[in-house]
Amino acid sequence: MRRAPDLAYDNFADGTKGLRTTDQYQAYNGATDRYNWELVGKKEMYVPYNTYRIGDKKLKYKEMVDTHTIRSDLMRYELHRVWVVEATLKDGMRHAYGKRTFYLDEDSWMIVGEDAYDTRGNLWRVGVHGVRQNYDALVPWYGVQIWHDLNNGAYLADGLDNEIKAPIVFGKKAKWADFQPERLGRVAVTSDPDSGSASVKVSSSDWTR
Repeated sequence: MRRAPDLAYDNFADGTKGLRTTDQYQAYNGATDRYNWELVGKKEMYVPYNTYRIGDKKLKYKEMVDTHTIRSDLMRYELHRVWVVEATLKDGMRHAYGKRTFYLDEDSWMIVGEDAYDTRGNLWRVGVHGVRQNYDALVPWYGVQIWHDLNNGAYLADGLDNEIKAPIVFGKKAKWADFQPERLGRVAVTSDPDSGSASVKVSSSDWTR
């Protein structure tokens, strides 16, 4: 085990082929200090919501991906009120995204959409984050997260669990010792390969109808 110093900001996450930055994990993750944040207001928009069908365990990953995005018949969109939050890169700060607009569901406060702009002000990537309610744990959570790269036509679908046997466990308590190198090393060796979630990277050249 060794410390990974680059698990922050705009370093690209492993296994995503550069389609998602570290701070885009679960829509936004990590420090907020590189941006100026502004609450723009509230609006109504169609967002991915109650995305239960895409979590059907009978579906296989290869059946779900399409040329430019996840199969549209597996997604569900509803008209919701969202809070609009803009993050603008501070002077003297560095990040791959010069500006980001987040859309937060009014009910769950989860980010259901993101527009990410490059440092020249051009819209670069669009995030679509489907929410579903986990009634067994009374927790809203993402059924799928999709990032579309508008420059090259590729996309990343993350959080799919269709071929994973173990259910998501919420509210699990941990001790400080669980995060020490020795413990993490043992967990890494003994982890169940069927637990967790899956990501699917697709480019326009990888899949055709």
